[in-house]
Amino acid sequence: MNSIQPVILWTDALIFALLLAVLVLVWLIRRQEHLLAPWRVVAQRPMAMGAALVLGAFVVIGLLDSLHYRAQLTDSPADAPQYSVEVLSVFDALTSELRSRQEKTYSAPLAMQLYAKEFVERDGATVRDYPRLQYGGAHLQRADERLSDITRRTLVGATQGGLASLLLFGLLAGWQVRRTRLAVGAWLAAWRQGSLNWPGRTVVLMVALLLMLGGALAQLASGYHVFGTDKVGQDVLYISLKSIRTGLVIGTLTTLVTLPLAIGFGITAGYFRGWVDDIIQYLYTVLNSIPGVLLIAAAVLIVQVYIESNPDIFDTAAARADIRLLALCLIMGVTSWTGLARLLRGESLKLRTLDYVEAARAFGVSNVRIISRHIFPNLFHLVLIAIVLDFSGLVLAEAVLSYIGVGVDPAMYSWGNMINGARLELAREPVVWWQLGAAFAFMFTLVLAANLFADGVRDAFDPRLGGRR
Repeated sequence: MNSIQPVILWTDALIFALLLAVLVLVWLIRRQEHLLAPWRVVAQRPMAMGAALVLGAFVVIGLLDSLHYRAQLTDSPADAPQYSVEVLSVFDALTSELRSRQEKTYSAPLAMQLYAKEFVERDGATVRDYPRLQYGGAHLQRADERLSDITRRTLVGATQGGLASLLLFGLLAGWQVRRTRLAVGAWLAAWRQGSLNWPGRTVVLMVALLLMLGGALAQLASGYHVFGTDKVGQDVLYISLKSIRTGLVIGTLTTLVTLPLAIGFGITAGYFRGWVDDIIQYLYTVLNSIPGVLLIAAAVLIVQVYIESNPDIFDTAAARADIRLLALCLIMGVTSWTGLARLLRGESLKLRTLDYVEAARAFGVSNVRIISRHIFPNLFHLVLIAIVLDFSGLVLAEAVLSYIGVGVDPAMYSWGNMINGARLELAREPVVWWQLGAAFAFMFTLVLAANLFADGVRDAFDPRLGGRR
């Protein structure tokens, strides 16, 4: 008998379909040398590879949080199992302690007491003081032990991460020595001097830094609330990590909607010109004249009314929040394709006048074949650059939309909802700053990594830069 019931949300299916498409694309690129060459240039850039490792860590968390299930109720009969209405994920199972250790209300990062005074019983008398937390620092007897315990846990976690990174470095060195048929000393000297064909020092140091940081956070999180707790006592570190999936979904699925529209309309307008170009220009000019926030708000409200009118279709809170997230991705994609379409239109106007395109047209080659063989391959670098550059903008857009109330479902974990909830927290006394600080730190890290990786991709794929290093 199964103790869990797998749940596949709409965004889950799209995420793993996108992952499969990326794996197929990687396989195809590896078979074509002219497609593989620019990616070799990207792989040789230390900044791009370091950013790629950070993005990889975010992606792993997002994928683990996209494997959803419903747990079987403990008192359900064996012949007719019943499952909880709460939809969990593999990431929830791995971080069950963070999810279940809920305090009464606010507590500061790495604190042992609540953030506000309450009436407590002490030595037979009722006094107003800061109560001890139920979980944070509960293993300590006295408050003066906290600093030394935090230091010890940080050092232990960093040491564990360092040892794990040394093990991985040893495995990497053994694999490279066997692959390159160099002596161990010669390979280590080449790695130390940075004379390998890939940025070995940057990769090793970044992996070590990530493992040491992860080890320190894991050790601290086992005894404290690293980033404090929110109004209902939930761990802010857990909320921040759960928000990663929402940011990745917004950035990737919105792009899936944007690309077909931008590529199709942009190339069609530039290649065919005439009345086709006039109609497409009129279309995106009208669309740009309508404030995007109004379109998004209207679409979100329509979806919300549909969800409330059909409760039998969306039987769980996760399903309702997921369909709203999907609708937000769709409407953001529909309203954000015009910029790339204009760029592709201008480039297509230039490419259609080149000699090899004119020769193909004179030999009777069909328009579809000319576009697929001559126009689009010469525009692919622009499409790829736009994807990686727009990703960070879409992540930030979710925060802004949630802040004004037309973003993702309020029950869904997202950095925008965290920032929205911090508005009143910053106005109270004393100020609760850590929820806003945690959302800013995670969002800043993701956006910075995406921008640095985008710079490496742009430098490698843009022919006007001439392979600049």
